[in-house]
Amino acid sequence: MTSAQITMLGAIAGVTIFIGLPVGRLRAQMPRTRAWLNALAAGILIFLLWDVLAHAWEPIDVALGDGSDSTAVGLGALMAVGIAVGMMSLVYLDRWIAGRAAPSPGTGNIPGSAPDVPVSAATLALMIAVGIGLHNFAEGLAIGNSAASGELALAVLLVIGFAVHNATEGFGIVAPMAAAGVRPSWRYLLLLGVIGGGPTMLGTVIGQRFTSESVSVVFLSLAAGSILYVVVELLAVARRMNLKTITSWGLLLGLFLGFVTDAIVTLAGA
Repeated sequence: MTSAQITMLGAIAGVTIFIGLPVGRLRAQMPRTRAWLNALAAGILIFLLWDVLAHAWEPIDVALGDGSDSTAVGLGALMAVGIAVGMMSLVYLDRWIAGRAAPSPGTGNIPGSAPDVPVSAATLALMIAVGIGLHNFAEGLAIGNSAASGELALAVLLVIGFAVHNATEGFGIVAPMAAAGVRPSWRYLLLLGVIGGGPTMLGTVIGQRFTSESVSVVFLSLAAGSILYVVVELLAVARRMNLKTITSWGLLLGLFLGFVTDAIVTLAGA
């Protein structure tokens, strides 16, 4: 299998993220539906947070078991810094965006009121796409590494598993906009898809050329930090909606959906 064909496999694994993006065009006017969509996205991302952290910690755990304390400390430091940077960079980005959107004196607009919802929802979707994109870059590295080591059958199976997994991630990206009743343009959905799914192909290209646990840990931890921030924001939205029963069922369904798709990846040989 040529390098171009392997790269195409990585592109296929990432492009399925577009399957769930059209949900963002739906108009969810019912409060219960909006709460359910928001909670479902949070559930998917809570699973993804656990999954990313588990994969980031795995080489550290192996190093500790092998007695390679210096390697474990180094990878642990990279993981800690990556999580902090991934989360806090979005905190400060959100603050910067809020500062630019702040009303001028005398306009009478109140930050956080209805006119600000579209901007907030679109920004939250963008942040989710960034976090998922970092995660998918690490997935692309796994595909590229498997192909480069001659395990082509495993690489193909990984592509199938990751492709199914990414289909649910696309919905997780746009759910906040659907929940807020914000209808994004097709161009914006395309941008979100490229940010979230494009890194899978990029990671595949890079993974064919070199293998690095450190690089994988860095990108996984950056993804974990950014996803953690987004989960906090989604849960804050859920609390304001004050629909605990609907929110709880949505969280559970999203969480279980994550486990189901991860089981498919595991069956594929990941």
